[in-house]
Amino acid sequence: MIGAEQWLRSAPAHWTRGRLKDLISSSSNGTWGSDPVENGDNVRCIRAADFDRVSRRAELSNAPLRYVEPSSLRQHLLRPGDLVLEKSGGGEKQPVGMAVLFTGTDAAVSSNFCARIKPSADVDSRFLSYVFAAAYGQGLTQAAIKQTTGIQNLDTGAFFASRWAFPEKEEQRRIADFLDTETARIDGLAAKQSIQSQLLADRDVSDLSEVYQNLMQEYGAIRLRHMLVRIEQGWSPQCEDRQVSGREWGVIKAGCVNGGIFDPAQHKALPDQVPPRQEYALKEGDLLMSRASGSTELIGSIGIVPELEYNLLLCDKVYRLGLDSRLGRTDFVAHMLRSHMVREHIKMGISGGEGMANNLPTAVVKDCVLPKASLSVQASTARKLDEDFSRTARVRNALQRSIKLLAERRQALITAAVTGQFDVSTASGRNVSEGVST
Repeated sequence: MIGAEQWLRSAPAHWTRGRLKDLISSSSNGTWGSDPVENGDNVRCIRAADFDRVSRRAELSNAPLRYVEPSSLRQHLLRPGDLVLEKSGGGEKQPVGMAVLFTGTDAAVSSNFCARIKPSADVDSRFLSYVFAAAYGQGLTQAAIKQTTGIQNLDTGAFFASRWAFPEKEEQRRIADFLDTETARIDGLAAKQSIQSQLLADRDVSDLSEVYQNLMQEYGAIRLRHMLVRIEQGWSPQCEDRQVSGREWGVIKAGCVNGGIFDPAQHKALPDQVPPRQEYALKEGDLLMSRASGSTELIGSIGIVPELEYNLLLCDKVYRLGLDSRLGRTDFVAHMLRSHMVREHIKMGISGGEGMANNLPTAVVKDCVLPKASLSVQASTARKLDEDFSRTARVRNALQRSIKLLAERRQALITAAVTGQFDVSTASGRNVSEGVST
């Protein structure tokens, strides 16, 4: 990342040198209001969860309705062209500090964990949103984060004091017009590739479900309970939010099988003073199933533990399924548990009311119905499915790499344009290097 002094020196000579705060008219904290009322005088309350993090726009469709007193509403009401900046929240992989542009016409406010940003009179709001995107991508917000009790808080004073250079409003509009066009083109390509990836995944499930049905018709059915010798959930002590090193022990996270395969990186380190419970140590070949999650789509996800490089323990939000080796092969059972029919059975059996965590009871797991195929048929079926899915996985991985490169190119294009590294009036954006940075 090139330092601010260097890029400011290389910015166009006619651009004004200053600070981010020179682009801002006002910054004010949002409000959460109170529970919605029945007379309809409610407004949408935009949270960080309502940020479209690709287009950098506020998405109102799922924003909660809240009631805000008229006097407070006059102070907090968002106007088209305002920005909403996340001030508190964030996480390890998604630092606080992202800003989105509000373009809606419905009455809305920003939540109390966000701030409403009004551009200065001589600043184009779209240009400012791209400036904030460049600043976020280049780490200026991360440098202004204060961490307290696990929550990231953005020091807006320090962030707004960041040095910046900017052109007159007419040139800002040209830059914003250019970026609107080019980022839309990039987003369109990424969306098409994402659709292709999902279609491939859907085809895998369809093919698997056809295999499942054919085997059921030919060999009959058996409930999983008759193939199990045990089903257990693990242990979730207070852990350190980091990965293990050396001979340390770690406890897997609930999302370790969310991708349909076991991800050993999804764990937290067990504190040195806490002795590991060896009965929950993971072993190569263990069959794991997600037991609890905020998303019903992820509950029941399956993964097989590969050879491990470090010591990991089972957590209490994941089941370990022990199979009778005379009746079931781990690879075959794992495939069948991913079939559409079994997934629907699992979704129907999830417990947890409104406001409560979703949970998968053991009885539902045991009642999963699988084909009663011989071990030799299970082996040949699993081998064929592994080969088919490996081919699909290679294509999907290539698509995901391409999508990631497009995202990097998009960020580089925004940064180059709002820092004056090329003249948008003569550039198409197609030759911008992915390595451009401030």
